[in-house]
Amino acid sequence: MRTIILDTNFLVYCAHSKIDLFRECERICHFPYSLAVLDVTINELEKIHPRDLKLIKLYITKMEIIRSEEPSADLELIARSEQGAVIATHDLALKKKLRRPIITIRQEKYLVLQE
Repeated sequence: MRTIILDTNFLVYCAHSKIDLFRECERICHFPYSLAVLDVTINELEKIHPRDLKLIKLYITKMEIIRSEEPSADLELIARSEQGAVIATHDLALKKKLRRPIITIRQEKYLVLQE
């Protein structure tokens, strides 16, 4: 089973654009997976607009929370990517540092698995 770790900006973008995160993951992931977020991601979410935060909290209740071992979320995501995790992000600079596959958002309405 592969772990898909969702980045802060990815969660925010999904909530803001009202993307059905779970349905989209089922559509694009043709392998066993589990969804997860980093504990530092949850800390970063406290700065989010309350309207988006409500939906994000619903997402997170159905996900595993991973304890970060690196000082920043980006470093942890890069390390987890090297270990085989699939990272879901909308951060262009981070995407360039990650191993494939990654999940990103297209046309503000659906997810794409980039291999």
